[in-house]
Amino acid sequence: MLSDGGNMDKLESMQVYISVVDAHSFARAAEMLGLPRSTVSRVIKELEAWLGIQLLKRTTRKLSVTADGQRYYEECKRVLADIATMESSFPGRAAQPKGRFKVGMPQSFARHCILPGLPEFLHQYPELELMLCSSDSVEDIIQEGYDCVIRTGRIDDSTTLVARPLANFKWVILASPHYIDLYGRPESLADLKQHRAVGYLNHRTGRTTDWFFTLDGEDVALRMKETLIVDDTDAYIQAGVQGLGLVRIASYLAVPYLQSGALVSCMDNFSFDLPLSLVYPQNRYLPPSVRVFYDWCRGLLTSPERYP
Repeated sequence: MLSDGGNMDKLESMQVYISVVDAHSFARAAEMLGLPRSTVSRVIKELEAWLGIQLLKRTTRKLSVTADGQRYYEECKRVLADIATMESSFPGRAAQPKGRFKVGMPQSFARHCILPGLPEFLHQYPELELMLCSSDSVEDIIQEGYDCVIRTGRIDDSTTLVARPLANFKWVILASPHYIDLYGRPESLADLKQHRAVGYLNHRTGRTTDWFFTLDGEDVALRMKETLIVDDTDAYIQAGVQGLGLVRIASYLAVPYLQSGALVSCMDNFSFDLPLSLVYPQNRYLPPSVRVFYDWCRGLLTSPERYP
């Protein structure tokens, strides 16, 4: 908790500013920091006066960040993370990670993979205030103030982001027993042309996703004939369970449906790897919270007991 009264030092002021941006509200930031709202407002005004720039645009309904404010926010995050990591590298300061920790990941991945094991992580690091948010885009990491995100698929090289591998799963093609009774089980790429699939809409591209396969060491994309298009993972899987078409999902999502017999695996000889990475902003020091979360996730996701 930050102290009230007198002038805050620069690092405390930076923490206040980060909290206001993250909360999109002076009142919510004040509540989280345990400070009067007037103190938070005064700190922001003093920062703007000191820097000679406008950090925030205030209206009666909305609080938004200016371009200068966004750049200052990113630098504040970097500076405070560097300090925290540097201090934690000394034996006398190697306390547990603490404070707010904002993580983004796809909803389906959080629901099926992370949330079941999260009590263990929070028990191990009780001083972390974890914010778990739904996020699918690499581009929003810095803009939305994430400490790190989990991403599926290949991550392009970046000068501002670091991607560390977590685990590898596979795409699997599934169908309901009813669908197979009606149309048979596909066994080859040629067979797929005679089948129908459930389409998954990618809002960023405005089109349904291609199906990728590795053939003779090269990636091959295939467009399927689609009878239904959805934009939600649970709806997509349920459409497959109802026999509306073939579906293609990550193997970690498929396990309970295969075990129950609600879905049957097809084309087992044709696979396509699905890498998972932890992505975070490039800093000189790796923040302790990111380090422990990476280590925990890697152990969780590579456990054969949980994800055979």
